[in-house]
Amino acid sequence: MKYYFLLVINLVLSYSCTNNYEIQKTYDLVIYGGTSAGVIAAYSAGKMGKSVILIHHGHRLGGLSAGGLGQTDIGNKYAVTGLARNFYRQLGDYYGQFESWKFEPKVALEIFQSYIKKEEVPVIYDHCILSVNKDQNRIHSIEIDRTTVKDRGNPRVIQGKTFLDCSYEGDLLAKAGVSYTIGRESNDEYGETLNGVQLREYHQFPDGVDPYLIRGNPESGLLWGINREVLQPEGTGDHKVQAYNFRICLTNDPDNLLPITRPEGYDSSRYELLIRLIEAQPDNRSLQDYFIWSLMPNHKTDINNKGGFSTDMIGMNFEYPEADWAVRKQIFDDHVSYTKGLLYFLRYDPRVPVEIRKEISSWGYPMDEYLENGNWTPQLYIREARRMIGSYVMTEHHCTGDSVVEDPIALAAYTMDSHNCQRLVVNNSVKNEGDVQIGGFPPYPISYRSLVPLEVECNNLIVPVCLSASHIAFGSIRMEPVFMVLGQASAIAASLSIDQEISIQQVHYEDINRIMETDPLLDGTPPDITVDNEDLNVNYHGEWIQETHFMRNYKNSLMVLNEPTQEDYFRFRIQGDRDSNYKVYFYCPLYNWESTHQKYPGKIKSVINYAGGEKESIVDYAKHIGNWVNLGTYVLKKDQEFSITIRTEDYAKPLIADAVLLVPVND
Repeated sequence: MKYYFLLVINLVLSYSCTNNYEIQKTYDLVIYGGTSAGVIAAYSAGKMGKSVILIHHGHRLGGLSAGGLGQTDIGNKYAVTGLARNFYRQLGDYYGQFESWKFEPKVALEIFQSYIKKEEVPVIYDHCILSVNKDQNRIHSIEIDRTTVKDRGNPRVIQGKTFLDCSYEGDLLAKAGVSYTIGRESNDEYGETLNGVQLREYHQFPDGVDPYLIRGNPESGLLWGINREVLQPEGTGDHKVQAYNFRICLTNDPDNLLPITRPEGYDSSRYELLIRLIEAQPDNRSLQDYFIWSLMPNHKTDINNKGGFSTDMIGMNFEYPEADWAVRKQIFDDHVSYTKGLLYFLRYDPRVPVEIRKEISSWGYPMDEYLENGNWTPQLYIREARRMIGSYVMTEHHCTGDSVVEDPIALAAYTMDSHNCQRLVVNNSVKNEGDVQIGGFPPYPISYRSLVPLEVECNNLIVPVCLSASHIAFGSIRMEPVFMVLGQASAIAASLSIDQEISIQQVHYEDINRIMETDPLLDGTPPDITVDNEDLNVNYHGEWIQETHFMRNYKNSLMVLNEPTQEDYFRFRIQGDRDSNYKVYFYCPLYNWESTHQKYPGKIKSVINYAGGEKESIVDYAKHIGNWVNLGTYVLKKDQEFSITIRTEDYAKPLIADAVLLVPVND
C-alpha cells in the first residue's frame, strides 16, 4: 500500500504547479520543454524577476537527469558552473556529500520540482506545440494542446515576449520556421574528419558474425535489426540518427524489487544476433561484457549500451525527429518492448550462458522509482534529433581547440561521442556503423551565437538544447550538465533582451557572463573561489611536472612530483576582497595511477594559513579520488593572504596538486 500512496503523492506534485499558480495572459519568457535545461531556465527567469511559464509534453520534469541518467557524463567538472553545479551539490546534500554525480532518478526529480516550487513557476504538463504565431521574424504566441491525440480538443494560446526551446526534439524552433538539420553532415561540409559514415572498432561486432537467418545463406534474408543498405565511403553525409536507448534503473534490493517479467509483444528473434555475438566471444560471461552496468546509491543502477549488441535499438529511430507525437509514442513503445525483452531474454533464454542468467536473476525493477509510469522511465534517451542551423555552427574544430569562439557563453568537456546509426552487412559479416569516441582535449567554449537563430528568421527565440552544431560537435556538447548551464545562460539572455528592448541576437555575451560569474546562483550568493595549478597565484618547490589528463584532472592539467621530499611543496594562494567564511576543498583527480606510477598516492598533508593562524590536515588520497575533499571552514580576510600548501605525509609517490576550491558559507 505504501507504494500506491507514494504514487498518489507523486502525481499530485506533478500537476500541482498548473493548479496552484495563475496562468496569465502574456509572459516574459515562454519555455517549451521540461528537460533539465528547461527547469533551470524557468528557475533562472524567476530569479531574474521575470514572469515565466514552462510547457512540457510529458508528466515528469528533468529529462534524462531525472529519467535514469544517474552516472553523470561530463568529462571535466570544471565545465559545470552556476545552477548546474548547485544541482549536483543539492544531490550531495541528500547523500551526505559535497557533490554527488551519481544519483537515483527520484532524488533528481525532487530537486527539479523544488526549483519550480521555489519560484512558483506555472507548468503545463502533457501538452505539445501545435503552431507558432509570428509577425515577420518575431514570435508572439504558440498554440498548444494535449500531447495524446485522443485527448485533444481544447487548444490554448500562450503569449510571450521571448521564447526558449528547451526540448530534446526542437519542435518549437521547427514550428517557428527556423532552419535546422537532421542526421550527419559529410566531412566536407565543415572540413571535419569524424562526421558522416564511420565504421570503427568500438561497440562493434567481431569479424565473422553471420548476418543471415540461415547461417551462410544470403537468400534466407537478414536477422532482425540489420538493414540492406551498402556501406558508403567514410565521411559520407546522410540523415541517419544515432541510436536511442533507455538509461535503465534496476535494483538488487529484495525489499524494493519487482521481478523482470515477459513484456507484451516479446519476440526472441530480436536477440538472435546477441546469441551469435556471445558465441563469437566465448570468454565474455558477465553482464559487464554487454552493458555499462554502473552502480548508483541504494542498490540501484544506471545501465547504458556497450559492445556490438546491447540496449541501443540501432536504426529504429530515423522517423522520430520529424514525427508527430502518435508516431513518437509508437517508437517509444517499441524501445520499451525491445529493452524489457532484452532483459527478459538474458534472464530466461537457455542459450544465454548460465553465468549471465544467474547474475541478472538478482536484479529487478525498483518499486520506488517511476511510480507514475509502471516503474519504468518515461524518458527515452533522445541523443540527437533536430539541430538548429543558427548564427554560428559549432564543429569538430572547436572541440579540438583548432578554432576558438569569440563569444563564449559556457564550456563543454566531453569526448566527441556518437552512438551507432545503422547495422549492416560488410563482407558477409554483421557490422555496426556510426560509433565515434574521440577525446583528448580540454574544456572548450561554446558560442552564444550557436544558441540563437539567424535574426532574419526569429529575433526572440533561444535554443539551448538543439543548438547549432554539427553532428559530431553536438555529440560532445550534448551532456546534461552543459544543457543546464546553457539553460541558465539563455534565461539571462532573454531577460537582458527584455530589459534592454533589443533582439536576442543583440544581447552581448559579456553581459550574460558577468551575471553568471558574479551571481552564479542568481540569489546574491558570492561565487566560489577556485585556484588551479596553472594560475599565477601559485608557487612550489621541487621537480614538479605538469601533466594533462583532460577527462581526469580539473580544468586543463595537474602537477605531479614523482620523488617528493620533506622540503617539497605546492602552494595555492588567495587574496580576499571581503571578510567571509569559506569551506576549503582540495581536488583529488581521477589519475591513471596504475599505468604511470603503479600505485595510488599515500597521505597528503595540507597546511592552511589563514587569519586565525595555521592548521594542518591529512588527506587520505585514495579515499577521495575524483572528488573534492573538505579541509575545513576558515575565515578569509579582506586584503590578507590565505594559502593552502600541499606536502607529502609519508613520502608516498607521487604527490599531486591540481586545484583548491573555497565555497562561501553563510555567516
